[in-house]
Amino acid sequence: MSDLPNIIPLFPLPNFVLFPGLSVPLHIFEPRYREMVGDVAQTHGIIGMMMLKGDWERDYYAYPDIYAVGCGGKIAALSKLPDGRFNLILQGVSEFRVVHEIRQRSYRLAEVEWCTVPAATLELDEGAMMTLHQLLVSFLGEAANEVWKSLVEQRGLRGAALINAICFHLDIAPIEKQTLLEAGDSRGNCLLDVLTFKAEERKLGPGGMGGKGSGPTQ
Repeated sequence: MSDLPNIIPLFPLPNFVLFPGLSVPLHIFEPRYREMVGDVAQTHGIIGMMMLKGDWERDYYAYPDIYAVGCGGKIAALSKLPDGRFNLILQGVSEFRVVHEIRQRSYRLAEVEWCTVPAATLELDEGAMMTLHQLLVSFLGEAANEVWKSLVEQRGLRGAALINAICFHLDIAPIEKQTLLEAGDSRGNCLLDVLTFKAEERKLGPGGMGGKGSGPTQ
């Protein structure tokens, strides 16, 4: 996307991964990120969402490690509260990779390389759609049929919109969502692989014995 800026603020969070096309509400209360929102709202409105990595708690107020790939979002709605905090809606627009950080402000800035995944690369044929539906049912149970009806039959999601929605909302570990984000144009196949593993894991149950093991119930 040629209209996206090559220098953006970074907003790293623990255990959170944004995907293109998905919207998320954010409450901004830390002074440095209030400054970030105030600055970016007057320019391009793009914020780079990143996931914190490793032992981030120890260095949270400085520069804890982050994953190299994030998802940029554009401010779609913004409300400033009387005490200076912000509520906003961020709409995911594209994947990016951090080239290097720029330490000029109280918040984190970086030069980034946009890695937008062409929608055509995430199209699924009828066979892949059927497999995806079946794997969701294997993983989620009958609730998956209602999810599928809502996303596919009622909202008409296909391809990138469907894959990104499932990746964002699926109840899996954040690191697995980060892996899906980093998969780029292989995200569809990666999602099928993750769901295949999760479905097999569900069949085995606690302790790897099909529910008959001695491990604790998850």
